[in-house]
Amino acid sequence: MSELRYDGRVAVITGAGHGLGRQHALELAARGAKVVVNDLGGDRSGAGSSAGPAQDVVEEIKKNGGEAVASPDNVATPEGAGAIVQAALDAFGKVDIVINNAGILRDKSFKNMSPEEFDAVIAVHLRGSFLVASAAWSHLREQGYGRIVNTSSPAGLFGNFGQANYSTAKMGLVGFTKTLAHEGKKYNIKANAIAPVAWTRMTEDLLPADFADKLGVEQVTPLVAYLVHESLEDSGEVYTVGGGRVARVLVAEGPGYGQKETLSVEDVRDNWAAINATEPLTVPADMGAQMGPLIQQLGS
Repeated sequence: MSELRYDGRVAVITGAGHGLGRQHALELAARGAKVVVNDLGGDRSGAGSSAGPAQDVVEEIKKNGGEAVASPDNVATPEGAGAIVQAALDAFGKVDIVINNAGILRDKSFKNMSPEEFDAVIAVHLRGSFLVASAAWSHLREQGYGRIVNTSSPAGLFGNFGQANYSTAKMGLVGFTKTLAHEGKKYNIKANAIAPVAWTRMTEDLLPADFADKLGVEQVTPLVAYLVHESLEDSGEVYTVGGGRVARVLVAEGPGYGQKETLSVEDVRDNWAAINATEPLTVPADMGAQMGPLIQQLGS
């Protein structure tokens, strides 16, 4: 089978100074993409900054014969996000691929979490993904091509103790991704999300140490690389990936219960089993499809 290549493509990758982002950058560069390596260079809580991590990855890419430039800008500000995309335009004349990977952690149990700790995580993961995608969007539309990958998490999809801020941001990225897929369809812009399980500095306190070798970042990047390839047709999907396993994660709806008369509390109680039934499940393609059964019921 032919090798997947990215020759002539320009990729912006945030949070690419370490872990998953670094691996994404190295892989795409090795396959011909020109890469903007963005990383603020702070610690995993978001404190501090340094141009070193991004520049180190750039030097590694160049040493291996690839093309890359560094961006130490902050995804959480409009100015920073704009500068990241501008770095691609200045160095390579365009942008084709956006991989939103930057993130921080401020884990606390909900009773101990401050508004500042909540807002800081939302600002990087969710708002930062919006800002970078927004800065690139007009360029993707004008050229009639784009590939976007947003980094969600199993914690966002299913919740996790001590991560109310992180989980909120990561589930928000699912809705964000699906909306970008709808709005980008006519412009050949595909948007998908991943929910990775990998051993990085972000997860070293959450995953068993004896899984470190089995959950390497190199087990995640192949999915990301495929999701940003020009041959991909799927959009608006979410995939969990890690340890050599990839699976589609679905937002699904059960058959439910409905009646023509106005619902009472007792109606809900008496039909609770039907309301919670999971067979058959449907996977609506959009909000209109999800409302289909209700519209049918109202019109019958």
